[in-house]
Amino acid sequence: MTMHVLHDGRGLGSSSPLARLAPSRWDVVALPLVLGLLAVLVFGGHEVAQPLSQLERTPITLDPSALPYYAMRTTLRMMAALGASLLFTLIYAPLAVKSQRAGQILIPALDILQSVPVLTYLSFTVTFFLGLFPGQVVGAELASIFAIFTSQAWNMTFSFYQSLRTVPSDLDEVCTGYHLSTWQRFWRLEVPFAVPGLVWNMMMSMSGGWFFVVAAEAVTVGTTTITLPGVGAYLALAIEQRDLTAIGWVILTMLAVILLYDQLLFRPLVAWAERFRADTVQAETRPTSWVLTMVERSTLFRTLGRPAGGVARATLRWRLPSLPKLPAPRLSPRAIRVGDYLWQAALAAMALYVAVDGIRFMATGVTWGDVGHVVLLGLATMVRVIVLIILAALIWVPVGVMVGMRPRLAAIVQPVAQFLAAFPSNLFFPVAVAVIVHWTLNPDIWLSPLMILGTQWYILFNVVAGAQSYPVDLRDVIANLRLRGWKKWRDALLPGIFPHLVTGAITASGGAWNASIVAEAVSWGDTHVQARGLGAYIAQMTTEADFPRLVLGNVVMVGFVVLFNRMVWRPLYGYAERRLRIS
Repeated sequence: MTMHVLHDGRGLGSSSPLARLAPSRWDVVALPLVLGLLAVLVFGGHEVAQPLSQLERTPITLDPSALPYYAMRTTLRMMAALGASLLFTLIYAPLAVKSQRAGQILIPALDILQSVPVLTYLSFTVTFFLGLFPGQVVGAELASIFAIFTSQAWNMTFSFYQSLRTVPSDLDEVCTGYHLSTWQRFWRLEVPFAVPGLVWNMMMSMSGGWFFVVAAEAVTVGTTTITLPGVGAYLALAIEQRDLTAIGWVILTMLAVILLYDQLLFRPLVAWAERFRADTVQAETRPTSWVLTMVERSTLFRTLGRPAGGVARATLRWRLPSLPKLPAPRLSPRAIRVGDYLWQAALAAMALYVAVDGIRFMATGVTWGDVGHVVLLGLATMVRVIVLIILAALIWVPVGVMVGMRPRLAAIVQPVAQFLAAFPSNLFFPVAVAVIVHWTLNPDIWLSPLMILGTQWYILFNVVAGAQSYPVDLRDVIANLRLRGWKKWRDALLPGIFPHLVTGAITASGGAWNASIVAEAVSWGDTHVQARGLGAYIAQMTTEADFPRLVLGNVVMVGFVVLFNRMVWRPLYGYAERRLRIS
């Protein structure tokens, strides 16, 4: 694994205490940034602490001067959701990897969680969050953040899970040789090895949050809708009033916000993650970031970070006390198999209990005719998802490999890809509706591209991460052997990025199913266009608050996603883990 030594360039004399405390030229930039960040957090916290009646007194307006405030509120929600997603990832994925029996529950559960639409999470959780803080904006904010969290967490968890399952065996043997504890191995090997892919998936998660921000900022309780101030609420009002000028302002605002957090957050993370590449040869060119340089050379950041750095180093040296070892019973292979059967039977019993309970609820308002109709709608949506994923892979795999292996090109493409990934499909509704109505086109076909607009980027971002982690010495081998064309792709490139490609395809597939809720039924003012599919059905049942049929639609969607994952993606995942890991 490559290691890099940092120097501040101020000479040996900088070791004295006074010299270390002397401000540098980078502090001129660091101080305003820190003060600005604190001001935004304090102001955002003050706004969240307001009573709900405050939202009624200040309704959403299409005045462009309000967009900076709306952008700040939306960005704070998305950053909070991203932090929660990272914490969830660091806990959930290791549990699924370290414990075989826990993995038998957690991975199928993750398949289900990623396939449940964001609208459904809002429908069933908003009352809980509002009940925690009655009459306060913070309850609605938590419901919105949780909805955004459900659009961000799953692909990060899948990425981390894939990295943990494909850690090179030689690095694992080094940890064993140094007698590192499980805690030390996690932070010194497994997390660093996963960082490059995780950072790119964090970028994708942030962009994915924009895709559902319109739904997340409209919190509905019964017949009452609480609209939180934000870019999504502004966009929803612009679509309702058919205001193209306001939509143009939204696009400009999104571009400014994405460029801002790309420079301040993700560009530094990409440059920092380069230090954790599992290479024996250092790359000729590395990503750079002026923010990372500022953090390393600014006296302010060094002073603020010194206590945190000391705590982090002490934490990494922990050897958590092991539980007392009890005498292990000597079990025969037959007894072990019986134990496995009993565990699987317990899981089956739990699944059966949930299924029976759900069937009883659906039976209050669902007929067998409804079931057959919804299954056919699910088949229609599944065909769209499969075709779109194949087309997206054919387009973005070559592009992702090219970008990932050229750091300078990646620095240019990264903010562009983030902007395109964050571009909500709602902004294409005017074009889609106008074209379909004017040319009397078939909505079943021409609304389909809206499903993949946001989720295709999961494939690109994961392939870029895979290409960036492709060892430099193996690239040199490819060049020395003069591999070209299909032989180069078949024998070298595709095997190297295949685990990342499968991860991207899994999350893109789940995201496309989720996006069908938005894409199969679109509106522009009073004009509505709808395709036949499961997404349109769930959107309709959500609007009508028909909970038995809403549950039916979600159950069918979850069933299709889990079945496809079990039959297609998981076997490919296992093949990548067994045969295509870099050792």
